[in-house]
Amino acid sequence: MILNQITVPSLDLVVSMDFYQKLGFKLIVKSLPHYLRFLCPDGHTTFSVHQVKHLPQGDGVWIYFECDDLEKQVDEFMKVGITFEDQPTDQPWLWKEVRLKDPDGNQLILYHAGENRLNPPWRVKDVG
Repeated sequence: MILNQITVPSLDLVVSMDFYQKLGFKLIVKSLPHYLRFLCPDGHTTFSVHQVKHLPQGDGVWIYFECDDLEKQVDEFMKVGITFEDQPTDQPWLWKEVRLKDPDGNQLILYHAGENRLNPPWRVKDVG
């Protein structure tokens, strides 16, 4: 099984389209006013946005996007007007990450984990 896409809700797809293109996503489906689909900058996964009348309440889904050179990416995104909640920070789970919200308040985390993404020191040992 392979993860194909994640879909997030939006009140205004035109605003979302601009935001995600600034993050480097390539628009591959534009079905305004209901749906957008993007190819992620690296790899073959896609990311989509669908129009809703009301945004969900509560914390919602947190979406992580891995970046090889996190600090450089953050600098580049700031140059095009992307606002972050904090600065890239080393976390106890051995990832460096920075958080931001899209125009609809969906939580995005850009991070770099390297080998620790799939093989942290506390990884469950394979059985058998």
